[in-house]
Amino acid sequence: MLPSTPAPSPAAPAPPGLLAELRSLAWRLAGVTAFRYACYAAMTALALWAERRPAPTVPDVVIAHLPYVLWVDHLNYLAWVAFYVPLGVAFLLTEPRRWMRYMVAGGLVSLLRGLTIAMTGLGAPDPVHAGPGIGHASFGAAFAQLLSPIGVFVHGAANLYLTKDLFFSGHTATTFLLVLYLWRRPRLKWVALLAHLVAVASVLFAHLHYLIDVAGAYAFTFSVYALFEWRPKASPRMVTGDGA
Repeated sequence: MLPSTPAPSPAAPAPPGLLAELRSLAWRLAGVTAFRYACYAAMTALALWAERRPAPTVPDVVIAHLPYVLWVDHLNYLAWVAFYVPLGVAFLLTEPRRWMRYMVAGGLVSLLRGLTIAMTGLGAPDPVHAGPGIGHASFGAAFAQLLSPIGVFVHGAANLYLTKDLFFSGHTATTFLLVLYLWRRPRLKWVALLAHLVAVASVLFAHLHYLIDVAGAYAFTFSVYALFEWRPKASPRMVTGDGA
């Protein structure tokens, strides 16, 4: 692994060079943000479609022994955004070009999540504490609320309408991807890792996901990360040009 250099404090004023770079990248930054949001919208549509299907609750080795914690269930989305947004902004202000790759990778993870939700048919791990689901609500109205930050974080639309968006865990995937991208940033990686651990604990103690949903999130997320960031090291033979 290449040696890393300390990242500037997220609270420090951005240097003039960075501001110029952000201005020069403005359209590209807007484009990758729009792509990420469009992927989230596609995933949400697939998740809502899956809500209409009958699906069984299956045994889980962890959920069966973990207590349901009401306040964790109520606060898990707010805790996620409280960590996720500041870390994402700090990443943008330290590595804007790499942040763009991260946004595209995050969009692809969202699309994969939507597809796997549509492919699987898992019921809520804890039906007693799950929300009512989409029920007889209008697909369009539910979709609009789920695309709105106010609907999700103020009105609890995700807990209300989504009960079968399970494989794989979005909380786990989004925070794990951030850990992977921030791992070379000494001041940020530990905060990102803490946020990730909190996110994983929250979905389990709120009985929002099966353990397999968490495990699957690691597999899919790391695969997308490797696709964007993994560069195999050249062997000494390749570097020197020596033949067999």
